[in-house]
Amino acid sequence: MTDIEIDWYISTGEPMDKAGAYGIQGYASRFIERIDGNYSNVVGLPVQLVYTMLKKMKNEENAE
Repeated sequence: MTDIEIDWYISTGEPMDKAGAYGIQGYASRFIERIDGNYSNVVGLPVQLVYTMLKKMKNEENAE
């Protein structure tokens, strides 16, 4: 990011309440070139992973 881009982004107020000072779903999205991994891991709770783990736990309980 250039100094001008950084100044602009700070002026939006968005980075002030974010871990890591950016929200990929907000203004900062224009600076993100790629994501390695799952989008929901970046945004917050990895929903697909949690669902898969809960489903596996349920299947293991039913097998006993």
